[in-house]
Amino acid sequence: MVNLKKKMNRGMLLKLENLVQFHGACCQLHSLCCSQAPRTQRKLLPSSTYPGGAAQLGPSHWQRDTFISAALLQYRLLATKKGKGPKTEKLSPVKPKQEKQEVEIWLKMTVAELADAMDKDIDHVYEALLHTDVDLDSLEPDSVLNEASIKDVVKKCGMKFKWAKLKEEKVRENKDAVKRPPADAASLVPRSPVVTIMGHVDHGKTTLLDQLRETQVAAMEAGGITQHIGAFHVHLPSGEKITFLDTPGHAAFSAIRARGAHVTDIVILVVAAEDGVMNQTIESIHHAKSAKVPIILAINKCDKPEADPERVKRELLAHDVICEEYGGDVQSVKISALKGENLMELAEATVALAEVMELKADPKGLVEGTVIESRTDKGKGPVTTAIIQRGTLKNGCVLVAGNSWAKVRLMYDENGRALKAAAPSMPVQIVGWRELPSAGDEILEVESEQRAHEVVEWRRYTEGQKKLEQDMEVIEAKQKEHRESYKKGLEGLEGLTWRQRKRAQYKANKQLMATRPKERMESDSLTYPVIIKGDVDGSVEAILSVIDTYDADNQCELDLVHFGVGDVSENDVSLAETFKGTVYGFNVHAHKAIQQLATKKGIEIKLHNIIYRLIDDLKDGLSSKLPPAVEENVIGEAIVLATFDVTIGKKKVPVAGCRVQKGHLDKKLKFKLCRHGDIIWEGSLTSLKHHKNDVQSVKTGVECGLSLDKEMEFMVGDEIICYEEKEISQKISWDPGF
Repeated sequence: MVNLKKKMNRGMLLKLENLVQFHGACCQLHSLCCSQAPRTQRKLLPSSTYPGGAAQLGPSHWQRDTFISAALLQYRLLATKKGKGPKTEKLSPVKPKQEKQEVEIWLKMTVAELADAMDKDIDHVYEALLHTDVDLDSLEPDSVLNEASIKDVVKKCGMKFKWAKLKEEKVRENKDAVKRPPADAASLVPRSPVVTIMGHVDHGKTTLLDQLRETQVAAMEAGGITQHIGAFHVHLPSGEKITFLDTPGHAAFSAIRARGAHVTDIVILVVAAEDGVMNQTIESIHHAKSAKVPIILAINKCDKPEADPERVKRELLAHDVICEEYGGDVQSVKISALKGENLMELAEATVALAEVMELKADPKGLVEGTVIESRTDKGKGPVTTAIIQRGTLKNGCVLVAGNSWAKVRLMYDENGRALKAAAPSMPVQIVGWRELPSAGDEILEVESEQRAHEVVEWRRYTEGQKKLEQDMEVIEAKQKEHRESYKKGLEGLEGLTWRQRKRAQYKANKQLMATRPKERMESDSLTYPVIIKGDVDGSVEAILSVIDTYDADNQCELDLVHFGVGDVSENDVSLAETFKGTVYGFNVHAHKAIQQLATKKGIEIKLHNIIYRLIDDLKDGLSSKLPPAVEENVIGEAIVLATFDVTIGKKKVPVAGCRVQKGHLDKKLKFKLCRHGDIIWEGSLTSLKHHKNDVQSVKTGVECGLSLDKEMEFMVGDEIICYEEKEISQKISWDPGF
């Protein structure tokens, strides 16, 4: 704009000079005319008209020329002086922007943050990244750049970088609840032992407890196997009290058995005398040893004729369980749980071992315990079964367990009777949880509800931080993988410009891009979404542990959409509809309205009360997603004895003279031509003749002539195989250990 004004002023100046020259020429011409005219014609005006003397019409021409020349000279002087001139409106000069020389950088900067730190546009950063291994197509303003890319951009922009000072974040105060220090020996009082019954499935663990407490739990268990942890307080005739934990023996409940071993004082290992040591027997031994818990051996079913207790003891030697008869410290008792034989001897052995261990606890102060099982009750809400390990639990106590807390409203024993207090080693059902804690969580009492909120908030915060760290590790791994694949894709394209490189990459990936939708559809069809619901937390955990062993993702992907505790709900049906999945329930119910809703939406709800049947059903569901396999069934075989050509019209067709060696040949079926064991042709026959007659089939031992749907040169000794294809259902190759 300033340059434009200067050009305009220069033009006006030239015009003004031309005007002055023209005016001077006119004045000279006028003077010349006046000098030739008579003097009398030039009169002065009367003085009365212009007072003060004779007045002229204007200044003389030389005065005007002098005035104009002086004004023009003055204008030139003013126009050439810097900062001076005619009073015209000027724009303020634009000062050049001083570029930054140093840029503060930090790790994990985004594109937008780097552009802001350099005081540049985002496009400037993109331009600097053109000839690097960064994929610009996937780069967004909030995309995180690696350290090398950040430094490259700064250097290419002609700047220097320096590391920004790390901001000292305020360390959040640890608000977690922790166990109290060990109590003084003087404040400890004797407590009942907590005994866990372990062993292989169907070796009589629950039947043993039935006899001890005179109940019929085993008869009520689905399939005759225990599928929860049962916590019971047993009063012996001698007046002693023992808390028993009955852990499931099924393979799916390994985690539950491990949890039982870590809250117990003594493990009673039940082994059937006729079966001996089995898989879950060995697993139970490992759990007991990892928890450093002493073992008492109960050899069950000794009343059977095929029982061999000594064989059981010998087999246990291989697993470092040495009975007293063999010089070890493990007590062994031969029992018959079904008939109630020698059960008191087993109880006395347990009490004797507990006395030797001198089990004591502090009944005062804040409560400490462990969640054994958790479930959702319709009338009571979240309910947990717990073992109290320290302190005395009472109504009104505020507890935290995992990421949940409770103000105890009600307490019950294993028989549903209300309790006012629960001392150490006592199993108790607790009502009042805000959310359902997980089985195995540690229970700690806190002073108030406000303190419980602080503890839960802190634990959720720490979990979030851990998850954030894990997410960042995954992001960095993905970025590294992307960089490597990007570098690999640039091999051979180093000499090309950026646009040429993108064009070459597009052409190379065109076929791959066209197949992506098809691949996605195939992937969707080979995915089996499931929703798992269980009656208690331990059951769900056991099912999830089995699902974790699934290793057939290459055949069909198992997608666990949701899992939880409680009956099948409308939300479960909605999730199944969204993900086109199936709902599996274990020991839960689906009300009639829910079943009708599921039927209306085409959702399957499969309910089971035996875990291995649920897993078998799950395997069948996964197998149903697999495409059927094609199986070839050989119908007949023939051998080529001679070859010749037959003229049909103007075309010669090769024909083979054959004899059927096995089965029969059927013209409607498919055929193979084999030579020296290799298949050189597959297809159908165009003709099949016997004694020059067209036939549909030829039996064993009969000679025939045949031609193929493709011109093939036959050789004597070639094999002709007739077969049919059948579709058969495939099975998932997954062994969950049952």
